[in-house]
Amino acid sequence: MKSLSGIMSAACLALGLALTALPAAAQQPKPASPAAIAAAKEILAMKNVSAMYALAVPNIVEQTKNQLMQTNLNYQKDLNEVAVIVAQKLAGKEKEIGDGMANIYATEFTEQELKDLVTFYKSPLGQKLLTTEPKAIQQSMGYMNQWAQTFAETVNGEFRAEMRKRGKQI
Repeated sequence: MKSLSGIMSAACLALGLALTALPAAAQQPKPASPAAIAAAKEILAMKNVSAMYALAVPNIVEQTKNQLMQTNLNYQKDLNEVAVIVAQKLAGKEKEIGDGMANIYATEFTEQELKDLVTFYKSPLGQKLLTTEPKAIQQSMGYMNQWAQTFAETVNGEFRAEMRKRGKQI
């Protein structure tokens, strides 16, 4: 499950970076209503999305420290101490990710659609989806990885067969 949350965290951060790279000329959506944002936050809370980015601040602090340490080995002790200070100073900043995600949901869905989704997620089927979907996604990812490995072996075999036809052993 750790690798799934790591993949999801990386995907969310990559999505965020990709969205910031959109051309400035792109149409800006109209601001979402407070009620739409509240409904979006409720949906995200029900889906426990915060688990995806909960460790964003400490992970980025650790990555930054490690990068700085590569070129400043003689400052290892100081960088380790400073990492603790920086992590404490910036603790809670990951909530900005949740606010940004809620704004995205609130601009992609109408207020009524968000309210309907909240109602759905509170229904028995919605509750089942919330509890079962993470397991289904994890199993699906495992299946995709297994399929990709098997398919890669097939592709490798095809390459070798085609190269043998050309008189070349690889």
